Amino acid sequence: MRALILVGGFGTRLRPLTLSRPKPLVEFCNKAVLLHQLEALRQAGVSHVVLAVSYMSDTLEAAMREQEQRLGIRISLSHEKEPLGTAGPLALARDLLAEGEEPFFVLNSDVICEFPFAALARFHRQHGGEGSLVVTRVEEPAKYGVVVIEPDTGRICRFVEKPRVFVSNKINAGLYIFSPGILKRIQLRPTSIEKEIFPAMAQEGQLYAMELQGFWMDIGQPKDFLTGMCMYLQALRAQHPEKLHSGPGVVGNVLVDPSAKIGANCVIGPNVTIGAGVVVEDGVRIKRCTVLQGARIRSHSWLESCIVGWSCSVGQWVRMENVTVLGEDVIVNDELYLNGANVLPHKSIAESVPEPRIIM
Repeated sequence: MRALILVGGFGTRLRPLTLSRPKPLVEFCNKAVLLHQLEALRQAGVSHVVLAVSYMSDTLEAAMREQEQRLGIRISLSHEKEPLGTAGPLALARDLLAEGEEPFFVLNSDVICEFPFAALARFHRQHGGEGSLVVTRVEEPAKYGVVVIEPDTGRICRFVEKPRVFVSNKINAGLYIFSPGILKRIQLRPTSIEKEIFPAMAQEGQLYAMELQGFWMDIGQPKDFLTGMCMYLQALRAQHPEKLHSGPGVVGNVLVDPSAKIGANCVIGPNVTIGAGVVVEDGVRIKRCTVLQGARIRSHSWLESCIVGWSCSVGQWVRMENVTVLGEDVIVNDELYLNGANVLPHKSIAESVPEPRIIM
């Protein structure tokens, strides 16, 4: 089987991290976001993955050559010269996707969940329609475009954008499987699959929905990245508790790379991910944070709801909170307070940031 991952965009929502590397290569719970998806696809029997790319494609290509070897699958890059939306990339990769007349998966690169690819392929074969999409339940459907489904068959009747009155609490989860016939509907131009292609398919009775079990998150921006991390760690607790870290000072779900070093009298957790080569000095308190590869947190600092970028240095007695995000190689001097700061790469911070703002 084949799959297309919509990598495309510039990752502006996840800046400053995406100023240093493409969003699919940012580590989520100590593994590049894209790797979570590639491994799940391979497990479901996918042998060829096409990445629809535009930004930083050289970096992505180099990383993918390595993964091709490791995973034993073929990875092709389909280069967009201009942004093609969410349907245009299917037309651009038409020749690769239509080989063999088999159904193919399509997914957004920002989605994290327990990817149900094998179940989705079975569901698609059973109903015989042209397309299937995964839906997930949400608490506040008025914030989203919702999917209205026939309860008995799973056939999609229509889509309603931000409904004022309750019609459904299920939204599009950004994971699809299509029969090659869909490619006849899509022209090579900027096109939205959600707004232009799906409504027509639903009207013809060719689109079905499968409900996702377990957690789901679009991790395209920092606050959702951290929420998604909490959900992922909880799922890990349920399925592979042996992968989580335990020991003195560890509270709740904590994932620590074996090469990281944690000092004495620290309290780490709940919901913390510590990457490769990270050094946490004595007496540090970290909760609900991701600390990326090579960063150093000096003694007696206090971090909550932060993303600390690669090779950063956080000084002693620093307090950081409220979705503070440090880009790559940022230095925070001792005894500072950062509240919701968004710091671009290679900056040195010498004074406190008491209100949320971007440090250029």
